[in-house]
Amino acid sequence: MADPRIPMLLTLLEQAYDRPTWHGPNLRSSLRGLTPEEALWRPAEGRHCAWEYALHCAYWKFMATRHLTGELERGRFPRKPANFPAVPAEPTAEAWKADLELLHACHLELRAAVERLEPGRLDEKSGRWTLAEHAFGAANHDLYHAGQVRLLRRLMGKDR
Repeated sequence: MADPRIPMLLTLLEQAYDRPTWHGPNLRSSLRGLTPEEALWRPAEGRHCAWEYALHCAYWKFMATRHLTGELERGRFPRKPANFPAVPAEPTAEAWKADLELLHACHLELRAAVERLEPGRLDEKSGRWTLAEHAFGAANHDLYHAGQVRLLRRLMGKDR
């Protein structure tokens, strides 16, 4: 018998990343329309930019997937350093597009990992958290950073 929480987790992941919902912009729509220069804009020295948030979310989707699949030692995230990968000093449209595609690929892998979970495994621990908490946390993480990107857009004068 399928675990009824899996469809709910899939819905949460989709709404947080790229499906319409009542709460407002999701992560993908928050990043949409930013030029490479805007994606690198910082409100102050030492603060994160939208490009960093995109890569940071990709990394944590990658890690949540590894927990869900039990493949923590398999594969390495393609960007360094891991948690907040370095962004290019000189922005190009190609580099921005590639990093948005990396984020999307990591999302699709996470979604597939949740879909493939065997019934009853959501309460299994992987590290400090259960598999359900890894999936739920990834959705919450997307929403948290979507809000930060929306604030950056507003501060740079992109959205009024």
